Amino acid sequence: MANHRIDRVGMEIKREVNEILRLKVRDPRVQEVTITDVQMLGDLSAAKVYYTIHSDLASDNQKAQIGLEKATGTIKRELGKNLHMYKIPDLSFEKDQSLEYGNKIDQLLRDLDRKD
Repeated sequence: MANHRIDRVGMEIKREVNEILRLKVRDPRVQEVTITDVQMLGDLSAAKVYYTIHSDLASDNQKAQIGLEKATGTIKRELGKNLHMYKIPDLSFEKDQSLEYGNKIDQLLRDLDRKD
């Protein structure tokens, strides 16, 4: 039962953070950022927010990470206005590596197929 609540809160935070980044944060470093997942701690005190960016450049990824860290206060304040929670969780941002990992696995499978 509690696990369902954690997932629901994570989905709501994901939706709200995407909206906040789109409408409230004016930092150009985070304009191309999309939130892909939110993993909550069991007590809802912290959330790890996974994001992707449309650029493959390492400098753009680093700029996006810095921009998100700078915007954390604004995002938490807006979450406090939009969500009805006793305490807004602490946010940490991490680049979502699953897309690159999936592409790497696909490439390995294609390479195996060619060798046969």
